Amino acid sequence: MEIEATIDDLVAEINKKPSEPMQMTVLLKAVTGFFAPIAKGAIRAMGELDATGNVIGSPVPPGDLQRDMELQTRQIEQVLMDGAEAIGITPFGEANAAAIDDAVAKGVPVVTLDNDLVSSKRSIYVGTLSTSAGAAAGKTLLAMLPSAPGTVVIHGNADPTWVDGMSRTLAAQDVLEAAGYKTVVRQATWSDGGEAEDVEWMKTQLEMADPPAVGLIGLFDIAFRCAMAAEAAGKPDLPVVTFDFHLRTVDYMREGRIKATHIQRQYYQGYLAPYILYGIKNIGLHATREILAPRMVDDGRFDLGLDVVPAHKVDAYSAFLDMIDARQ
Repeated sequence: MEIEATIDDLVAEINKKPSEPMQMTVLLKAVTGFFAPIAKGAIRAMGELDATGNVIGSPVPPGDLQRDMELQTRQIEQVLMDGAEAIGITPFGEANAAAIDDAVAKGVPVVTLDNDLVSSKRSIYVGTLSTSAGAAAGKTLLAMLPSAPGTVVIHGNADPTWVDGMSRTLAAQDVLEAAGYKTVVRQATWSDGGEAEDVEWMKTQLEMADPPAVGLIGLFDIAFRCAMAAEAAGKPDLPVVTFDFHLRTVDYMREGRIKATHIQRQYYQGYLAPYILYGIKNIGLHATREILAPRMVDDGRFDLGLDVVPAHKVDAYSAFLDMIDARQ
């Protein structure tokens, strides 16, 4: 409700000035899976604004990080050549910062979604804050664990080029280790064969854990692999908490195998981006930030927050996503 009210305030201010045609592009890592609601929200908002442009993203999930960063940099360069006046983007990593800075230097505002790039000159980030999200997930699992000691397997990120993924992982680790648990981290793998590799690695850790394993936590959309690993290790009763609302995650929740998941409100990331970009171009960055202030944690970050969905509410949450037409 707070997010909707903020959008209404921004629309009201924008409507005080005559509407102007605007060309914008939203560059996503993909347009399927986790990113599908972002694409849907962006397309809907662009239609409401009568903005020209499009949403661009791969039809398959991301794979090789370095390759994908290089491709996205070329996409930024191309949409600038095509006349984009504003860009929304889910950046892959630090290698995209220079291209974003070049866009801003040309007078094209950039809003980042899902992943932030604080080292760049982007105007505003819209999404979940990684550190608070990781800490929230750690606390969700912590409430389900037996007393320490014990080992927790984390399906996360250990690659420093993906800052947000690293921040989320470290925050979850901090919560669990402060409570006396040992953590081991599996680098989540999206490339071909990644599922089998992830499951096998986590299975081995569960079998060899000293002290014994007491739970698993997955921090990205493929987190359902934690439940697969627990089953493979013959430990299906270990508590598992995850992120996002992948269909396989939902199935495991209905079976009681995943106890809770954490939703990053992707639809609102996509829906807000075009309105914020339009606001920056038409009423100015300062005025736009003032309207967004209730959910801004500083000058550059709009906190969308996080939905924590326990397994017994999976169908109710699914119905909510259907209501706003934002199913992953």
